[in-house]
Amino acid sequence: MTQTEFISPWAEKLDDPLAHDVATVLQRMGGSAHQDMVVNCVAALKRQRGESVTQDLRHRIIEVFERYREFFFRPFGEGSLRWALKAELA
Repeated sequence: MTQTEFISPWAEKLDDPLAHDVATVLQRMGGSAHQDMVVNCVAALKRQRGESVTQDLRHRIIEVFERYREFFFRPFGEGSLRWALKAELA
């Protein structure tokens, strides 16, 4: 199985590269993680690819979580900082 096949549940629907990275990180972490951990891991992915990591990355990731609610949710409720992939994508 290739990586493209592995992430296909969201690859075709998420045309935003940052949203794709967020989904990949959550999937690799078992489907859910604390928001800070997601930010740190996405930053690490970007650095590994030689991309710059800007100071607004945290803000942009939070925007991704909110914009793509059909993919991401807060399993412990709206006050929580833990995010998860919807079950059909995890």
